Amino acid sequence: MEIGGRAVDLTHDDHRVLVRCTTRLLKAIGTPTASLVDVTHSDQDWYASLLWLSGRKCILLTHAGTLFSVFVPGVRAVDLRPFGRLVGRAIETALRSQGLAASTLGDLEPERVRRARTADRSVLGWMNDLALHCRYAMADSGGLDQVDAD
Repeated sequence: MEIGGRAVDLTHDDHRVLVRCTTRLLKAIGTPTASLVDVTHSDQDWYASLLWLSGRKCILLTHAGTLFSVFVPGVRAVDLRPFGRLVGRAIETALRSQGLAASTLGDLEPERVRRARTADRSVLGWMNDLALHCRYAMADSGGLDQVDAD
């Protein structure tokens, strides 16, 4: 299958979503180190980062294999728990807006979302660049409440 011009192999057995979170995000969602999984990096992983824009929390999600990204503006602390629910809804909404099935990039059932530490610097570099674009878009649009997150 091809998404965003990049080929994605979705034939692996375990189609659960693995979200590799930045340290800042892990602290915000209150994830104990013992609950993190220790698995080898895969192109099926999602990366998640916490951004602060206009004094409000935002989440940036990026799929490692396709760099398909989802921006979730204005997240409240209560929205972060359970984290799987936030991730599942955001990814599902973004995929459907592109005409793709909700399960295209993994099983989005909240209780099946696993968390781990980040493992790929190139994905993090992409996300840092995208975060900068988000900041510029927010400034150009007149603030976080005015920005078109899509």
